[in-house]
Amino acid sequence: QVQLVESGGGLVQAGGSLRLSCAASGSIFSINEMGWYRQAPGKQRELVAVITSGRSTNYLESVKGRFTISRGNAKNTVHLQMNSLKPEDTAVYYCNADITVAGAFGSNYWGQGTQVSVSS
Repeated sequence: QVQLVESGGGLVQAGGSLRLSCAASGSIFSINEMGWYRQAPGKQRELVAVITSGRSTNYLESVKGRFTISRGNAKNTVHLQMNSLKPEDTAVYYCNADITVAGAFGSNYWGQGTQVSVSS
């Protein structure tokens, strides 16, 4: 019905950059918030960045000034530009969105995750 598909993960050296993208598809009436979470081995999933339909943003304190979240020109896409990456940014990154499907109430959806690995 609704799918979130992420792309752009990979392996990078410390100080490098990666850009994650997420595209939502399906019978979408509207999208409110879109965001990125991450989960490192043995740790809880945490919110990295979120952007509302009005383009308001919020970031995890440790990524402020290094990561930038943006909505794409296509309304159903969200990007995460990650600069100055650190080994502690290594995690599986998940796209998340609050989506209202045509003829239904809003629900929360997750992507399948994309691995980001930062070597020291």
